[in-house]
Amino acid sequence: MDTEKAFASVAAMLRKDPRVTEARMFGATGLRAGDKFFAMLYKGHLVVKLPRDRVEALVASGDGQYFDPGHGRLMKEWVAVGPEAESRWRSLAQEARAFVGSEAKRAPQKRASQNRPKRRSRARR
Repeated sequence: MDTEKAFASVAAMLRKDPRVTEARMFGATGLRAGDKFFAMLYKGHLVVKLPRDRVEALVASGDGQYFDPGHGRLMKEWVAVGPEAESRWRSLAQEARAFVGSEAKRAPQKRASQNRPKRRSRARR
């Protein structure tokens, strides 16, 4: 199957969740949940955001490669999976969606001091 059609199939499945939308990232069509991207089709590869240790395992097994958006810096939580592993794209995209959802839940909370109203300057008193 053509990689664009394969990605469109994966995207259609994930967009059943109303929180998942399509947007552009690195000039490619990507999927995001809220404001967090989790998958995209980039140069014929499915690129997904996963925990660092999972990315390392996929790279070590030969099932993926570290994603480089073109500036020579590998992204440690992003893995590119080629069309030869297209049969795994759906499950990897679902795994990535779950990962960004768990990231949002553990986002740092504001400290209590950040919630206090700002003090007026002395000049206004």
